[in-house]
Amino acid sequence: MDGDRPPVRKITRRRAPRPAGARERRGDRALAGLRRTFTRPEEFARTFGASLAPWRLAAVGVVIILVLGFAWVRLFHVGPPSVEDLRRAAGVDEWRTLPIGVKDDQPGLAYRDPGDGSWRGFDIDIAYMIAEDLGFRRDDVRFYGIESEDRARMEATDLAGNPVPVKMVIASYSITAKREAEPNVMFTASYLHTEQSVITLRGHDKVSSLEEFKNKKVCTLSASTSADTASSSGAVLIRRNRVSQCFDELNRNHVDAVSTDATILGGYKARDPGRYDHWDLGDDKTEAWGVSVGNNEALRDLVDLTLYRSATDPKDSRWERAYESTIATEVRANVDPEGHPVPLARPQQPPPRRPDVRELPWEEVLS
Repeated sequence: MDGDRPPVRKITRRRAPRPAGARERRGDRALAGLRRTFTRPEEFARTFGASLAPWRLAAVGVVIILVLGFAWVRLFHVGPPSVEDLRRAAGVDEWRTLPIGVKDDQPGLAYRDPGDGSWRGFDIDIAYMIAEDLGFRRDDVRFYGIESEDRARMEATDLAGNPVPVKMVIASYSITAKREAEPNVMFTASYLHTEQSVITLRGHDKVSSLEEFKNKKVCTLSASTSADTASSSGAVLIRRNRVSQCFDELNRNHVDAVSTDATILGGYKARDPGRYDHWDLGDDKTEAWGVSVGNNEALRDLVDLTLYRSATDPKDSRWERAYESTIATEVRANVDPEGHPVPLARPQQPPPRRPDVRELPWEEVLS
């Protein structure tokens, strides 16, 4: 993953409008050429050679007709939408900026530096990757902090505390059937796989399951999948909207542990390794994070196209670079007191979903 990297293919954000009827004229010219070839002997002989046997001539004709028919289907909007169709349906070309809801208190994932106001982390890099393919420059991307319970509403908050509608949510948002059934939630394919874990203050007794916190206080995020697991263990749940609030409670000894996705906790452990113990729960359940696009189905397909290219194109290493520069740097710090590594996330991009997109003859959309 080190060394020079090839340039990333981009989708142009705004294109000059193609003259009306351009495709039709191009198709008409092709048909006219074929008509001359088959109706004028001298044209046919010049093209294919006068010595071809009749049966060979017939075979060539059939092949040409099939090719022409296939090209006609590809050119004239029969079948799935093209990228241009998806952009038009999503409304992307009408947006001057791209507002995205992200977490702002998760080191290594999505963190806003209170000093200089910069954003960094894995989720931030994934957001930039998607924005680039949609045709937005980095300066056109607007990040807004979003709390867990507001993700389904696609409503973040600006620095002044005002609500801000966003076009997509990239905020450690696990894909579940329950969430997908909500009226304003539509997920892309997963862009990261992780699992649940738990953090305690340094010096805590060994932890191997959440059942060991029965009747003890465990802080977790509101509207999170981790809350259901912690609740079933018999722990006394303390719900907060921000994971930073949970760590404030832990630091004050108001709770016994913090439990949520391991990738989130790993950032806090890496930032202050001497204060916390991170414990692997051995949970087989995978937390698959996805991008929510509200009800914009065309935008979902465009984001899926980016994730598909990232996963299948050997020249596209943007996902790997994002992982190596963020989550991978925290692995060494995240070991339990016995020296066993605590898994943070799978170091490979999850299998993508191949979007149903029509490729025009001159395009390379899915390759």
